[in-house]
Amino acid sequence: MLGGISIWQLLIVLGIIILIFGTKKLRNVGSDLGGAVKGFKEAVNNPEKDADKADQASIEKKEADSVIDSTAEKTEQKK
Repeated sequence: MLGGISIWQLLIVLGIIILIFGTKKLRNVGSDLGGAVKGFKEAVNNPEKDADKADQASIEKKEADSVIDSTAEKTEQKK
């Protein structure tokens, strides 16, 4: 017994959940949940890595913005 809940009660609840959602949906939910937990653990264990990714994304965005700005300036000069 787990806190007043027997194994049979757990099996009955599990069976009802499987009947309602189906095994494919439960498998997808399980894999999504596992991926979220894995991502959370990686973020907790490697905060520098996430900061580096954010910095790199910021640099790439600034570079892309400067390219767009220079292209816009060239287009305006041609007019």
